[in-house]
Amino acid sequence: MPKHEFRLTADWFGGRGGEGRIATGNLVTKVSIPEDMKGPGIGTNPDEMMIGAAATCYIITLAAMLERKKIPVRDLTLETVGIVNVEITGQKFESITHRPKVVLHHDVTVNQMEEARKATEVAEKRCMISNAIRGNVALAVEATVIQEK
Repeated sequence: MPKHEFRLTADWFGGRGGEGRIATGNLVTKVSIPEDMKGPGIGTNPDEMMIGAAATCYIITLAAMLERKKIPVRDLTLETVGIVNVEITGQKFESITHRPKVVLHHDVTVNQMEEARKATEVAEKRCMISNAIRGNVALAVEATVIQEK
């Protein structure tokens, strides 16, 4: 079975309050601890990258599923919220909730509307990132599927 290898390089300057840089493929960015977690807030951080990975995996999986089912999508958007509990020792990434909004063309069938609703749930279960963190982070989908007027 073929495998794909991803590589990332990182540099870090300073201690906990320092900053760093990561590079992998098309992603090159500064990183640090967020300001609201008592860091310098420079660039992105592991928490944003975690929800970024989960969100992009989810929306790509959902888009592919809708395309395979030949469901005519007018617009597909997503808001993803990650919750980190900073009150416990060591901090814990508790949950990720995806809130997709799927707008279908005006001439879709009732069956296509239902298939799109199901796809919003199934996409989370098929997403590689969700499957990597399932059991350690609570995952949820709160979808809106509507038909354009």
